[in-house]
Amino acid sequence: MLACVIVWSSKDPDKYRKLVWVTVFLTFDVIMFGAFTRLTDSGLGCPDWPGCYGHANPLQAMEHIRAAEALMPDGPVTVMKAWVEMIHRYLAMGIGVLIIAIMVIAWRFWLQSGRTNQRFSPRYPMLLFVFVCIQGAFGAWTVTMKLQPIIVTIHLLLGMLLLGMLTWVGAYQKDHAYVAEQASALRLPALIGLLLLTVQIALGGWVSTNYAALACTDFPLCHGALIPQMDFDNGFTLWRSLGMTADGEYLPFDALTAIHWTHRVFAFVLAAYLAWLGYQALKLEGMRPIARALLGALALQITIGIATVSLKWPLALAVAHNGCAALLVLLLVMLNYKTRISGQPGKS
Repeated sequence: MLACVIVWSSKDPDKYRKLVWVTVFLTFDVIMFGAFTRLTDSGLGCPDWPGCYGHANPLQAMEHIRAAEALMPDGPVTVMKAWVEMIHRYLAMGIGVLIIAIMVIAWRFWLQSGRTNQRFSPRYPMLLFVFVCIQGAFGAWTVTMKLQPIIVTIHLLLGMLLLGMLTWVGAYQKDHAYVAEQASALRLPALIGLLLLTVQIALGGWVSTNYAALACTDFPLCHGALIPQMDFDNGFTLWRSLGMTADGEYLPFDALTAIHWTHRVFAFVLAAYLAWLGYQALKLEGMRPIARALLGALALQITIGIATVSLKWPLALAVAHNGCAALLVLLLVMLNYKTRISGQPGKS
């Protein structure tokens, strides 16, 4: 695997730390590619799991794919979509392998240290392993349950959670500059910021999985109104099939409007809070670089969000919107970590 080659050929003497951060980077990439898979309607490119029509790759399943494409030329099964879906699965499996390697190495070094070196405590690597297994299960259910919105949204949230957990493990391996003791006052605000971001990602995932991105095509109004006509009951019924109400009827457009509008309104709340949090962090020694990065990523995300609506949801911007959300997760986890080591001379 290329990732292993990168780690072991690196000049960094701390291969374990390198492995963790390479896994963080690849998890970020998988989240981006997952967004591309979802937004290109490739989630059912191979409508079975874990293979493609029972085969290991689309080349072997070409006869089945061509037959499905002939029946529905604009349907979810095409050669390109099959490859997109399977590449996403291959990358996700690679992350699983890397997390297993992290867990095994952590256990080895932990036992070699007589269970005294907290840097190699296997607690977090084992938790990562559990979560990547759960994530794999939701990946399978995403396909077998035909892109049911709640399943796909949970799959997205678990991916973001996995990225956050890996970032925390990576932060523990990193040497940090001194962080002012006053930063401890931001522990609760930083945690609240991360929770608010999680809610917004869930709302964004609900928009994407219900294909409600173009339910409001104007900005800042929606259908020319500050509060348009909406159907919250059907829009936020969680257990239902894609495009359907709980009663099996087609989902009304007002329900899609409610989904989109809620995500948009909560974005203002989140943006205001994160801007305040970043401003507070800018005042503190040791917090300024991460605060600048957070404020920059926030400004970029707002710009992408507005441009995505104004330009009618171009694919590149939609994928970037997901990627910027993942970047905000990474930065907020780092901000939370730094509040935990405030006042200490070096790495916790």
